[in-house]
Amino acid sequence: MKRANKILIHLLFWALSFIIFSLVFNLSGNVSRVDLIFAGLFHITLFFCAYVNLAVLSLLFNKRRYFLFVLANVATIVLAMFLNYLTFRYLADILFPGYYFVSHFESWEVMIVIMIYMLITTLLKLSYAWFELQKARQRLAAIEKENVKSELRMLKAQINPHFLFNSLNAIYSLAIKGSGKTPEAIIHLADILRYVIYESNKEKIAIHDEAKIIREYIELQKFRLDPSSKITFVDELQDEHLEITPLLLLPLVENSFKHGAIGDVGDGFVEIALFATNKDVVFEIRNSKPPDGHDKKNRKEGMGNENIRQRLNLLYPDRHLFSIEDKPDVYSVKLVLHHES
Repeated sequence: MKRANKILIHLLFWALSFIIFSLVFNLSGNVSRVDLIFAGLFHITLFFCAYVNLAVLSLLFNKRRYFLFVLANVATIVLAMFLNYLTFRYLADILFPGYYFVSHFESWEVMIVIMIYMLITTLLKLSYAWFELQKARQRLAAIEKENVKSELRMLKAQINPHFLFNSLNAIYSLAIKGSGKTPEAIIHLADILRYVIYESNKEKIAIHDEAKIIREYIELQKFRLDPSSKITFVDELQDEHLEITPLLLLPLVENSFKHGAIGDVGDGFVEIALFATNKDVVFEIRNSKPPDGHDKKNRKEGMGNENIRQRLNLLYPDRHLFSIEDKPDVYSVKLVLHHES
């Protein structure tokens, strides 16, 4: 199909060229048989210069052999002019012995026509190559986009069960204690799961919704912690309708509760701050760490951080900052997202 389209384009080009030359060459005002024959003979020269240009000269140009390209152009023009001379001096008499043909043009005029056709075919070749390049880029972009989507789906699939298991632990703690707050905790969990299952499938969500689900998660965790636990969440959103990718912030909060010392030591804490302007989203979270020798597995960085790194590289390339500060007694994470105004 692609080859057939190319042949069709070439035929249309030469058909248009033939019509134009027939109109230019006619002497009586009406296109005669002689005019058609003359235009056909002249096109022998044009075929030669055009296809030599497409097959050889464009190859030299693409390989950046510019000096050879210039020499080959000069040689092609000279050969084409000589071919034009031979056509009207000898070939015309052989093919059409009943006619007497002489060229309408001087040598310099023939040279100009040849140069114009070489320029036209060069521009058409470059235009075709440009469109093919754009199509290739579009296909590559579509493939890359699909690969990104597939990878994001895989990363989200890692988040959901991980998040679910950790949330169920909080409900389990209440159930073991026979707490009357279990139904309320289940309602919080239902709201969170509804968000994780449905909202996370969207490309973007309002940052207000992400802040709301963080509060829901904090309330759920409070059921399993001592009332004296120090948990703070501050958010300042200049534009509550500002949109970000869902489930970027919540896994960080989850890791902070799971791997921090909150509820394990008397001075444990979790401090969360979310700020949003028309240029940046800044999310900071700090949590206490267990003392040396206490629950060493909690010192390991949660899987959510590595997951977030991968998602940020896919969704916010060169438009984010993700830093972690691991001190002996405090673990801090800072995430900055740069977005369009």
